[in-house]
Amino acid sequence: MILYPAIDLKDGKAVRLVKGEMDRATVFNDDPAAQAMEFVTAGCEWLHLVDLNGAFAGEPVNAAPVEAILARCRAPAQLGGGIRDMATIERWLSKGLARVILGTVAVENPSLVREAARAFPGQVAVGIDARNGRVATKGWATETDVMVTDLAKSFEDAGVAAIIYTDINRDGAMQGPNIEATAALANAVSIPVIASGGVSSLADLKALKTCGAPLNGAISGRALYDGALDLKEALAALR
Repeated sequence: MILYPAIDLKDGKAVRLVKGEMDRATVFNDDPAAQAMEFVTAGCEWLHLVDLNGAFAGEPVNAAPVEAILARCRAPAQLGGGIRDMATIERWLSKGLARVILGTVAVENPSLVREAARAFPGQVAVGIDARNGRVATKGWATETDVMVTDLAKSFEDAGVAAIIYTDINRDGAMQGPNIEATAALANAVSIPVIASGGVSSLADLKALKTCGAPLNGAISGRALYDGALDLKEALAALR
């Protein structure tokens, strides 16, 4: 199981939100590329990047810090937020991004996900963010009637590399991940699932690893910045 340290970008800085609320942002590093290097130096295999402004704007906003991270770090990175057309997908992958995460368009334009997954095998993931089992889009601001498992199953034959499942009510709250819902999703589809939201301790990671579902990995942000989760210790435990 892979641990993906999260770098959420708002106004060019590395921040963490609480439950996806933009007005509840804590700045953890003014230099996101330096933060990324800290994670890579500690031994992480992947980086998870989110353009928070872009998720609301519907187009990339924090391109400069993302490009700085890609220039400095050898570890592969995945990015979500504001990626909603083929041109943006192509541009990011050409700049060295290992994987794009498509969230809002997975609901609003699923044919784009399929087209991108065919064009770029292994480089397109679907981000499914949910409150109470229902998918939320546009930076989590818009709630839909789409159920998480239904959306995930609709991409079974699309060739997507992974599904990143975030329980919004757990994100940044340091209350532990929604293990039951994550395991249920992972067992319902053949697509690799990455857990996100609430991973705040070594015990959380171990619980996900032994949840009875074959998870690809877990994303953690605030716990790594606060020191509640030691990155080297976590990486060792997941090996």
